[in-house]
Amino acid sequence: MSSVVITWGHEPLPQLHAFVVLAEELHFGSAAARLGIAQPPLSQQIRRLEDKVGHTLFTRAPGSVTLTPAGSELLPAARRALTDIADGLAAARAVGSGSAGRLRIGFAASLALTILPSLLRTFHHQFPGVHLDIHEMTTAPQIAALHDKTIDIGLLREPRNGETELGFRTVLSEPFVAVLPSTHSLSTQRTVGLAQLADTSFVLLPRTVGPSLHDQIIGLCTAAGFTPQVVQDAVEWQTVCALVETGLGVSLAPASIRRIRLKGVAFRRIEPGTARTRVAVAWRENDRNPLVRRLLATISQDPPDGPR
Repeated sequence: MSSVVITWGHEPLPQLHAFVVLAEELHFGSAAARLGIAQPPLSQQIRRLEDKVGHTLFTRAPGSVTLTPAGSELLPAARRALTDIADGLAAARAVGSGSAGRLRIGFAASLALTILPSLLRTFHHQFPGVHLDIHEMTTAPQIAALHDKTIDIGLLREPRNGETELGFRTVLSEPFVAVLPSTHSLSTQRTVGLAQLADTSFVLLPRTVGPSLHDQIIGLCTAAGFTPQVVQDAVEWQTVCALVETGLGVSLAPASIRRIRLKGVAFRRIEPGTARTRVAVAWRENDRNPLVRRLLATISQDPPDGPR
């Protein structure tokens, strides 16, 4: 059996290392050769350890070295200690280099329909030693969680301006679509003019969970000449679509929402169709966690394309 090599300049680790090697070789000359030292320093290390234990660990005789009962008792514990330290050092180096550790990610639910699966798959393939702790959160809670340091990365829609402590990078933009009950008269059209929705009830995400996105949708309607009549809020887009299916109202949503398959819902392009919603990755500017930089680099390697 070969022992774990520990190069640490403080007692008692060199003494434990010397003890384990001598216990395996049972020969001072062979043990000293393995350790790369002369025999006198090896003997000194063993004597110092024996002084700490208060008992001899080896029986020395001409041409013979054997473990005493005290030495036999110490050997498994010494091996465990050296192995634990070696494992701890390796783990610390891996975390410090960004190849292991834990990364906490917040994401808007709709991103599970766009960039999230491929991003996580690529990152996990590149860094299998990293544990990804994923939290489904809307935009405003993600911003709060970044400030509170309960997540490390946010994937969110339309981050608000004025966040001096956070960094943002756009990773995707996509157009809006009208979300209609399949029985709605406008569902027979390929494109819906926003002004055609002026007298229709709306189901929207509340402003509290995504202020910028909510304001953008309201702004689109205002530019078309009307203020939407919001009759129901829903925190998640899947719930919005389910409520639209019941005939409660219509909605405007990011185009990726079309991947939610509901038989009673129709998704139609809108006119004008120049407005786009932005998806961004967010992080704390002063965060020194190397895993944050690793994920940002992964996004940069393969920037996703949004729906056309």
